[in-house]
Amino acid sequence: MRRRSLLAGAAASPFAPAAPMRPAAAQGAKVVKFIPHADLGIVDPVITTAYITRIHAFLAYDTLYGMDAEFRIQPQMVEGHRVEEDGRRWTLTLREGLRFHDGEPVRARDCVASIRRWAPRHPLGQELIARMAEMSAPDDRTIEVRLNRPYPLLSAALGSVVTPVCVIMPERLAQTDGARQVTEVVGSGPFRFVTNERVQGSRFVYEKFAGYVPRAGAEASWTAGSKHVHVDRVEWHITPDSSTAAAALQNGEVDWWENPTADLLPVLRRGRAITVENPNPTGLMAWGRFNHLHPPFDNPRIRRALMGAINQADYMIAVTGTDRSLWRENVGFFPPGTPFASDAGLEVLKGPRDLDKVRREIEAAGYKGERVVLLAATDLPSLHALGQVGNDMLKKCGLNVDYVATDWGTVVARRASREPPERGGWSMFFTFWTGLDNIDPGVNQPIRGNGANGWWGWAKSDRLEELRAAWFDAPDLRTQQGITRQMQALAFEEAPTLPCGQYFQMTAYRRSLSDVPQGIPAFWGLKKA
Repeated sequence: MRRRSLLAGAAASPFAPAAPMRPAAAQGAKVVKFIPHADLGIVDPVITTAYITRIHAFLAYDTLYGMDAEFRIQPQMVEGHRVEEDGRRWTLTLREGLRFHDGEPVRARDCVASIRRWAPRHPLGQELIARMAEMSAPDDRTIEVRLNRPYPLLSAALGSVVTPVCVIMPERLAQTDGARQVTEVVGSGPFRFVTNERVQGSRFVYEKFAGYVPRAGAEASWTAGSKHVHVDRVEWHITPDSSTAAAALQNGEVDWWENPTADLLPVLRRGRAITVENPNPTGLMAWGRFNHLHPPFDNPRIRRALMGAINQADYMIAVTGTDRSLWRENVGFFPPGTPFASDAGLEVLKGPRDLDKVRREIEAAGYKGERVVLLAATDLPSLHALGQVGNDMLKKCGLNVDYVATDWGTVVARRASREPPERGGWSMFFTFWTGLDNIDPGVNQPIRGNGANGWWGWAKSDRLEELRAAWFDAPDLRTQQGITRQMQALAFEEAPTLPCGQYFQMTAYRRSLSDVPQGIPAFWGLKKA
């Protein structure tokens, strides 16, 4: 209670303006104050996979295509496209009236440069590069892509919401090397990033871009459709302490808290002025990732044996509690309710867990007592919970576990090492991906088998990669779904990654807000009373 009383006055509040607001804001402008899940450390959406940068990207930038709530790809910056020459030639036409925040028109050559910078860093973009013969801008509104072989998913690649997102920036910025951050934020999105009000680690500000021309037609749905802006200003307030965030939301000092912690949901739900809901039906997928380069997890029989030890409910309860509306078990390698989810191979997750049997299988597979270095992030509650449950499971299966509890930054740095565990490497870590980032074989990293070029852990599977390649060339959804069933069954056999369940991250906002967008946090369509 004392904390809340301190927050009651603006002078004592961390959400009070750090500097006098602009006249427009002071004269009744509609301002939305938002608590994001993390500090915005990188403003360039191409060089990072950080989700916080993705949210920033969809405010300040726009994309050629978007994804709607039915997981369909829709034209966004483009008016439309033609596909000719048996799928080997795509012609994209930009909408009229598109402008960057610096006043310059969006030209096709800006788009070509942006695609070239983005493509090497995205799984679907990499496939585009592999099939591309030439990409050009014959005029200011036309993008022409010539392919060596058809790429039916070209529009899906350009409209993918999987990080890094293919945002469009001016050619002069898009020509920056893809490994070097662009720090000047010039997009053509519905909001303009206010650089001179940026307070790193504390506050970020976006203002409505008067020059933005929403797409005509369908209402906004996720990142697609007509993005009309009804507020003048959005302020992000970085608030690491969950109790402070909850009190600020309850007191009306902020309007929206992106990721309230599970323990505070009951309190927030009791507030008459607060709405708590699940904005993203794809949720978050929990994974235990093996290092495939070194013993013991270079042995597929040991990895496969551990599939029989997983109790997904244990992991999910540790993360969210016993409220069954917040999590699912018996979840495979694709998010339930999406086009490529299936029941293939799920029988291994069902039924009573027999850890003695798993222990015997591990011994029979040739386990020699090698040390298992399990990296566990302690500063992120959900990852800490996964690590604790995983540590207990591995020990009960007879593995010699060295539980390394540290901060997430250290986990990120150490998991990049390919050295053996005894020389500073690692054996396993736990993490989450959003369901959107696991939605299909093209972007799903936990199921990849591309070895040295793959996600940390470097799983190698020629069979999984062959099936993935076939999925890209499949003529229709039904054929693709058949291929993904095979991929999931094979993934349960080869165990590149342990699937640990799905949970739903609630969001909370004051009822003075209406029409809050679903999917990725967004601010178009949003209204404030």
